Amino acid sequence: SMQQAIYTATNNGHFGLAYPAYTHFTSPIRRYPDLLVHRVIKALLGGKRYPLSKDMVAAAPKARAPARPPKVDANKKPPPVLSAEAAVWEAVGVHCSANERRADEASRDVEAWLKCRYMRERLGEEFNGTVNSATAFGLFVTLEGLYVEGLVHITELGGEYFRFDDVKQELRGERTGLRYGLGTRVRVQVSRVDLDSRKIDFRMVREDEVDMGSLRARRGGRPAYAAASASEELDAVKKADRVAKAAGKRKPAAARNARPASAASSAAPGARPTPSKTARRR
Repeated sequence: SMQQAIYTATNNGHFGLAYPAYTHFTSPIRRYPDLLVHRVIKALLGGKRYPLSKDMVAAAPKARAPARPPKVDANKKPPPVLSAEAAVWEAVGVHCSANERRADEASRDVEAWLKCRYMRERLGEEFNGTVNSATAFGLFVTLEGLYVEGLVHITELGGEYFRFDDVKQELRGERTGLRYGLGTRVRVQVSRVDLDSRKIDFRMVREDEVDMGSLRARRGGRPAYAAASASEELDAVKKADRVAKAAGKRKPAAARNARPASAASSAAPGARPTPSKTARRR
């Protein structure tokens, strides 16, 4: 949530600390700006000034006169006039800031490629994950233990029509009220991996196999998203459905072997009864 640091020769302070003097430094030294700060502090402790190398001075862009005079805003403070030395430091700061952004982008790109390469060998496998972002077009899910992020497109959430709530950062089903928000635990399957675009697509597992309306009714009106996980809720409903179906198919033995009353009355006196299908099988 914080803004990235910008290296500059002008003391603009810190946006949160409000110190009269502030500099950015990491230890151990990991970036070239850290090395420059270290050299400057070491020179100041020795009562000297650290001079930039001649190569840096030569590489610094020369100031050019603008083609048109800039418009002066009376309500805005004019930028400070930098000395020749400060202008060189300013150019070095711009160079370091740009290269730091480029290095971060390269690092993220390589990391995303390695994650895609790893998940490409696991197409079709199922994982537990947590929703870390909700958008109008789907959910971004991070797999537990692997910290690999992928997209569950809104078309993979089943036949329900979902609306995106920007305030609550969640997708909510219009018919059942099922919600997917930040922190929702889900079960997903790896459906597609694209190495070129560094993207991973997931598919929600078993979400479209159960009527979520009946699920809420069987849970006493409690919404499905209040459960510890949606998959556990779905498994419980499917088990209840199987038990109900099995109980409906079972009939007493006397009822299975009994003949209809109309058939019994129409039979001729003394005729031999026709064995039932069950008896013929046996």
